[in-house]
Amino acid sequence: MLKSRAAFFAILALQLFCAIFFVSEIAISVLGLSVNPINWQLRELIEIGASVGLILGVVMGAVALRAIRARADHVEGQLRLASGAFAELLNERFEEWALTPAERDVALFSIKGLSLQEIATLRETSEGTVKAQTNAIYRKAGVSGRAQLLSLFVEDLMGDRLV
Repeated sequence: MLKSRAAFFAILALQLFCAIFFVSEIAISVLGLSVNPINWQLRELIEIGASVGLILGVVMGAVALRAIRARADHVEGQLRLASGAFAELLNERFEEWALTPAERDVALFSIKGLSLQEIATLRETSEGTVKAQTNAIYRKAGVSGRAQLLSLFVEDLMGDRLV
């Protein structure tokens, strides 16, 4: 890790030096300043260094981009696993509590944060029916409200990590 960081900063320094060299040369030319020209061998050496620095910069950029893409793919995979685990956990609990299909829908909408009115609209039923179904869900789950219902799933997913 330390070696790769040192290499990164060395290449960055090389590119910075070469950029300053070429920009200053252009600025001197545009401003019409007179300076003593440098030895052609030193100039060739600087141009070779600039070329090598640019190539190394492109290679490092490609390597970094590949690593970032691999990390993003890994994180997306973990997120898919977590989503699947949460859905599986929901189904297990719903079966354990013997929820009816209507109660399952209401419980899922409730966990997603929808209000009683929104759930009633989506299910094309009255708000009173949804309220009765949520009370049945809370009773079967052994909780007193939506926050406790959600906390059951959060605790299951987190396991003993906080203890």
